[in-house]
Amino acid sequence: MSIDTSILREIFNDTPFTREERILIAGKFEKIKLKKGDTLLHADEVVYNQYYVSDGCLRTYFMDNSGKEHTLQFAIKDWWISDYTAFFTATKAVMTIECIQEATVYKVSRTSMESLYEGTPSLETFFRKKMEKAFSAFQKRILFSLSLTARERYTSFISTYPNIEQSVKNYHIASYLGITTESLSRIRKEITQ
Repeated sequence: MSIDTSILREIFNDTPFTREERILIAGKFEKIKLKKGDTLLHADEVVYNQYYVSDGCLRTYFMDNSGKEHTLQFAIKDWWISDYTAFFTATKAVMTIECIQEATVYKVSRTSMESLYEGTPSLETFFRKKMEKAFSAFQKRILFSLSLTARERYTSFISTYPNIEQSVKNYHIASYLGITTESLSRIRKEITQ
């Protein structure tokens, strides 16, 4: 399914493409509309795609053996989302991606990305830079989880991602921070006093 090439300005910002490249790239992306509560990816599915979020909000979570959900990532406008370990290895997902606010995403497969890299070197540079930023953010999150108090993690979360808090439920934020919803409520109350 083809998409309007104007979306490429949103996805790839100011990356210059020839007319032919725009048409080729647009032909590799599929637009998907999601409703709140839809599951984009289930754990145990083989992962062939990654998704660009045009609008809305999604979350990636892992469910442990006791049935507890652990939110790993939120994705809002201009973010990419997938189970990247499974995506890069074409293996089964360990995470689930859920739509938590009505969303429009653009799906692109790993195979399509590889062929686009060969034909459009500026895309490989674009995605390398995105992955560098993502890796840095994940590493920072791990360090914060290990070294900061719950209150410090929360204040860091709201200052780093001010647009996410309004889009997600308290238990999703608490899960992301590794705390209970009661702890989150207490922290918020302390901050507002």
